[in-house]
Amino acid sequence: MLLSGCMMVGPDYQSPETSKNTQIHAAEYPETRHEQADLSRWWEVFNDPLLSDLISRAEQNNLDLKIALARVKEARATVGVTSSGLYPSVDADGSIDWGKQSENVNPLATGEQTQYTLTADAGWEIDLFGRIRRSIEAATADYQATWEDHNDIMITILAETARTYLQVRTLQAQLATSLKNIESQRSMLGLTESRYKFGLATYLDVAQATQVLANTEADLPVIRTDLAQNITSLSVLLGEPSDIIRNELQTAHPVPLPPAEVAIGIPADRIRQRPDIRNAERQLAAQTARIGVATADLYPSFSLTGTLGFASLKTSNFFDSNSGVYGIGPSFSWNIFDMGKIRQQIAVEDARTEQALHSYELTMLEAIKEVEDSLTGYHEQRIRLDALAHSVQASQETLDMSTKLYKDGLTGFQDVLDAQRSMLLAESDLDEARGNTGIQLIGLYKALAGGWSTEQADKDKL
Repeated sequence: MLLSGCMMVGPDYQSPETSKNTQIHAAEYPETRHEQADLSRWWEVFNDPLLSDLISRAEQNNLDLKIALARVKEARATVGVTSSGLYPSVDADGSIDWGKQSENVNPLATGEQTQYTLTADAGWEIDLFGRIRRSIEAATADYQATWEDHNDIMITILAETARTYLQVRTLQAQLATSLKNIESQRSMLGLTESRYKFGLATYLDVAQATQVLANTEADLPVIRTDLAQNITSLSVLLGEPSDIIRNELQTAHPVPLPPAEVAIGIPADRIRQRPDIRNAERQLAAQTARIGVATADLYPSFSLTGTLGFASLKTSNFFDSNSGVYGIGPSFSWNIFDMGKIRQQIAVEDARTEQALHSYELTMLEAIKEVEDSLTGYHEQRIRLDALAHSVQASQETLDMSTKLYKDGLTGFQDVLDAQRSMLLAESDLDEARGNTGIQLIGLYKALAGGWSTEQADKDKL
């Protein structure tokens, strides 16, 4: 009994050195500050109350999150089941047997008899070599890994909710831009028809104006379809009927833009807190403990068993001392002829541990890549947004000037058509760039594991 807490075979887990040498090439960009920041509620940088409300509802109602939380409960219960192996097990049995023995077999048989029995059987495996304790280590690490998986799913759900919302606002802006351009093109078509009527333009001008208008009108169904699909996607993320979301988003609002400068935390510190990395590290810890579980089979297993109870042919003296039955004694088992099989199983667990280590290292590298790519993407998208804003301004001036010159008969209608096409393309690209700027920032926050609290998650796991 004293030795059962002193010996544990198999390797003791140590965190990989890779996690201590994480290096991220984080270039300094004017729109990001690499200072310590709380990213647990990163969506508030958009200053959009409806977005914050949608995020909160997704966190509460998303079904993927509820499934992940159920897995956490399952893993926590599994730890309890495994831990029970450290303690004695007691089974109570009772019976009433009525019958008669053969007098030809047993001449002393006295006819029919009724026997009353009540016993309690206890057994305790003495965990001398740590098989049960290593199993508890593995189950505990698995439980912690399911928490990290839950957190990783939560980060993804919250980021996807924000991304889909920004996509909805982007499509609404593109729809409004197309409708505005359609009105402008209709006015231009009316102008060409009037000029053709008075012999100031050819029918080619009318046909070209009609073609441009029809092409722009043909874009509307595509935009409306994408808009409807994003709204239904948002309803799935929130776990709510699409009619509720559709009514809330019926009124178009400008695409929310982040401020000119945002704090993103220190990437080298944040990267190690990503739930997917913590999940991979916990899986490695669990697999390391399973080596000890397999190694313990090389050694004998010791148990202590006992029985205590009563047996009698009469209920009147059932609890008398003469009716008592008991027995106690140690036992052991040792698979001495299966050593080859056991060593191969240890080799299996060693190989699985090696796989878990490489999986952890790969997860770390992919996380670093995601952070660096997101930083670059957000920076370049900001530059593109500024350039497109200048492009729209120049396109508007070009359209105004070409329209005036056409009315004065100083330029051909082709210049007006080219200016209209450029204006529509520039405005649509600007609307898309506004949305993509926010979406790129969302991707950056997701890469930095924004949207959850490490301290709260650690408390929840206790």
